[in-house]
Amino acid sequence: MMEFRHTSVLLQETIDSLRVRPDGIYVDGTLGGGGHALEVCRLLSDKGRLIGIDQDGEAIAAAQERLKEFKDRVTFLRSNYCTMVAELEKLGITSVDGILLDLGVSSHQLDDAERGFAYRVDAPLDMRMDTRQALTAADVVNTYSEQELARILREYGEERFAGRIAKRIVMQRAAHPIETTGELSELIRSAIPAKHRSEKGHPAKRSFQAVRIEVNRELDVLQESLDGMIDLLNEGGRLCVITFHSLEDRIVKQTFRRNEHPCTCPPEFPVCVCGKKPKGRTLTRKPILPSEEETEGNSRSKSAKLRVFERIIEQ
Repeated sequence: MMEFRHTSVLLQETIDSLRVRPDGIYVDGTLGGGGHALEVCRLLSDKGRLIGIDQDGEAIAAAQERLKEFKDRVTFLRSNYCTMVAELEKLGITSVDGILLDLGVSSHQLDDAERGFAYRVDAPLDMRMDTRQALTAADVVNTYSEQELARILREYGEERFAGRIAKRIVMQRAAHPIETTGELSELIRSAIPAKHRSEKGHPAKRSFQAVRIEVNRELDVLQESLDGMIDLLNEGGRLCVITFHSLEDRIVKQTFRRNEHPCTCPPEFPVCVCGKKPKGRTLTRKPILPSEEETEGNSRSKSAKLRVFERIIEQ
């Protein structure tokens, strides 16, 4: 196993947005290598607590090593953040003062060829963030119908040539299974018209993103989890979410807006009768973006966006 390496994006902006209280309870739902968590722990007193959640066993191991000096105030959970409410209940925690999500794939997962996330190196088609789960990228590529593959590539990768790529995948796997990232990457490249192959980076980038999202149910999990996280927050508690592509960002933006303005009454109604009350306010009308200095030092931060929601409990 290679050393776990990940550069935390929007680090100071996120810590500032969390507004950490020394005696508060905080949750890092995507622990990774523990970069954000380390800064939270440094602001906590002995009465404070951090719960770190990650579905990647290698990330948990790396974070445990990085945070060992704060082990008395950190609880590590190997799980998907969608289980956060249930996992916290097991610990006797029903409310928290802040939650952080740093979405997407980590630098370590991209750089470790054997994990099968990268399109520039040849490795087994895997892409599982949680290696305990059954479904792999190879399963998606070799068993999904042409229609389903095209839908995934179009919706999750925003790939304009989704139909052509799906058709080529089905034709290729009829001869033999597609087993490696190199095979898939070359197949995608060949399916895209030559004059379009150099647009927006590597021709396989969007399709690999789409398959990864499908394997890990990334958008479904995000959609299903955010409301519950907002409900977990204490008065003044904050939910900070870092996204890396428009599909994630749209879900976060819409969820925050719905929780700030939940009324479903027709506009012509003189008063609200639906009874739905705001749960708080969005602190980021426009997302917080990395500085020029950060993007120059870490190219993977270029697409990052941070949005923040603050809980306000109406009496």
